[in-house]
Amino acid sequence: MGLILKILIYSCLCAGVQSVHKISWLPCQFIDEHVFRNIENLTETQWLHRDAMLQFGQKGDTPVNPDAITFLVTGSKLDMRRYVEGVEADQLECEIRRYSTAGIHVRWPAKGTEEYNRWFTCTLKHTEGLFIVTSFLRHPSAQPPSGQQDYRSWSSISDTEILITTVTMGMKTQTPSVKAKLGSQQKFHCQFAIDHKGPNVTVEWHWQNRGERTRLFSHASRSGQTKGTGVGLRSLADGDASYTLQYSKMSSEGTYICSVSVLPLFASLDISLHIEEPPRVSLNVAPILSLQEGEEQKVTCEAESYYPLDVEIVWYQQDPTVSGQRVGSPLPKVLQNVLLSSHKHNSDKTYSLSAFFYLEASLGISGRQFTCSVSHKSLRVPIKKSFILNVEEPTSWFFYLSVGLIIVLLLVILVVMLPNLNSVRNRSVQKKPY
Repeated sequence: MGLILKILIYSCLCAGVQSVHKISWLPCQFIDEHVFRNIENLTETQWLHRDAMLQFGQKGDTPVNPDAITFLVTGSKLDMRRYVEGVEADQLECEIRRYSTAGIHVRWPAKGTEEYNRWFTCTLKHTEGLFIVTSFLRHPSAQPPSGQQDYRSWSSISDTEILITTVTMGMKTQTPSVKAKLGSQQKFHCQFAIDHKGPNVTVEWHWQNRGERTRLFSHASRSGQTKGTGVGLRSLADGDASYTLQYSKMSSEGTYICSVSVLPLFASLDISLHIEEPPRVSLNVAPILSLQEGEEQKVTCEAESYYPLDVEIVWYQQDPTVSGQRVGSPLPKVLQNVLLSSHKHNSDKTYSLSAFFYLEASLGISGRQFTCSVSHKSLRVPIKKSFILNVEEPTSWFFYLSVGLIIVLLLVILVVMLPNLNSVRNRSVQKKPY
């Protein structure tokens, strides 16, 4: 990147945060391409990363950076900046590429005497993945395209060239990557706009995964023919081509492709759907586990019905009185004698896994809190399940002997006293007057 461009970027950042609708330029990467045949007579493409500026203004404006290629976007019915209003300039990644019409020539309905056009795509991506915007830049030209393989003879662009362009078509998605739970309804955002009324536009949605491709929806404005469901036709007339997935299944995972075609232009946006099902976590013991000293208990932590596969289960122990304290409290002790079961593949294609250990009760660990912590990519924080161990001293043999002797003594007393009690009762009956 040139020194002047670096200074411009630094000056913009130091001047304070600006909204994109107030910014008149953006630094971009122009991904140029050089197509040639190698020594094996096979077609190769060499990608060339060149410094460029996306500058908004009018014909005749001075380039912001004279040492870079300037794509000067002049006024039209479309302004790509409205798709990114409220976003800071340093949150955008800008990339410009050439676009091949594959020899298709259709005169674009626009003012001007030039019959032909050179086309470029400009993609603006949010650095945190919040949206993607793709726009077509039209650069009028008096020279016709060279044919279907026009990419073999691209017209050269110098390092300081100024290309006067207008935005002719734009697409945006606010859901480039979607995470969904099983059974949930999802809406994949796709918005488009074209710079003239009544275009012959075709809108399609496809689903693709592991080489399989299925058309979900299509609509042709000229014929009015519609196939498939998931897109509202009323909203489609206003440029909203968003697709609704009614019920997310494991087989729904993949890439959803929204495409808009207005000859000679074809644009598409990919939306990735990832199924993420959080685990259900349970223990096989009560919140307070009472054992006698020396007794052994198998303790199991079960993580059930999660997706995708990777899950981490950790057992640790600590003093419950310091649990939750941050300053000066000892760290929990991770248990090392934990064993893992094999992954169980459930009928709904989710997974289950258990982590267990054998706990030998001793008075030294009585009152300790044992915690199972389960981490998974579907969880913001781990799920934790705990129990407290209560260890009791075993009753001694002397206690049992004493109890036994007392019982024997009571029985002897009863045996000895029972005849005397009967004798006294008989005498009392004989002395009773009639």
